[in-house]
Amino acid sequence: MLIGPFVNGAAIIIGGLAGASAGRILPERVRTALPLTFGLCSVGLGIKLVIEVKYMPAVVLAMVIGAVLGELFYVEKGIGKVAGLTRGIVNRFLPPVTGLTHEEFTEKFVAILVLFCASGTGIFGAMHEGMTGDPSILYIKTILDLFTSAIFAAMLGYAVLTIAIPQIITQILLAMLAVFILPITTPEMMADFSCAGGLIMIATGLRICNIKLFPVANMLPGLLLVMPFSYLWASLVA
Repeated sequence: MLIGPFVNGAAIIIGGLAGASAGRILPERVRTALPLTFGLCSVGLGIKLVIEVKYMPAVVLAMVIGAVLGELFYVEKGIGKVAGLTRGIVNRFLPPVTGLTHEEFTEKFVAILVLFCASGTGIFGAMHEGMTGDPSILYIKTILDLFTSAIFAAMLGYAVLTIAIPQIITQILLAMLAVFILPITTPEMMADFSCAGGLIMIATGLRICNIKLFPVANMLPGLLLVMPFSYLWASLVA
């Protein structure tokens, strides 16, 4: 029985409730500084994952084609619409957060949705539990997400709680697929997959810090392509 995804989702709900409740009493400078700090940490972790790459050309090719597919299918635009609907529904029942325009809210919400649901730790942790039954990696992510959700809920409000739903679904699906995926992966493929995730985390961190608004959601198809491309590169080129 899977445990990690549900524990991880519960941490987002608990942290989100605490952050959204405390956000109204936190000074503006604190609510501004905390996401910037976390954005910087996201960039740092992303750089660490990128360094582990084995076949960088395969990763670049997967990310470029994935970004093209994301743009053609309007992945980020679709997620943005869902984010707007989510905000409207949540604000009907819980106190809304003022001070953010719809565009600002959508930009931040999409970035943290990708950060929670597509991080390397979450993806590998879910696959690891599905394959071995050991949820320890997701427990580590749970501790991080508890504080992360509180930080962003202080800025975006109770809508952050809803991120628990797609994260739980994503992790359960990955855990179920792991039985078929992990046996055919190699360390090189995992390293390149981590690199792709690291690039997305760097883009997410820069977006959170308002340095560059990368369309991070449109980059997600690259994660689906990087392992096959890494395998083909190792077989045909390397």
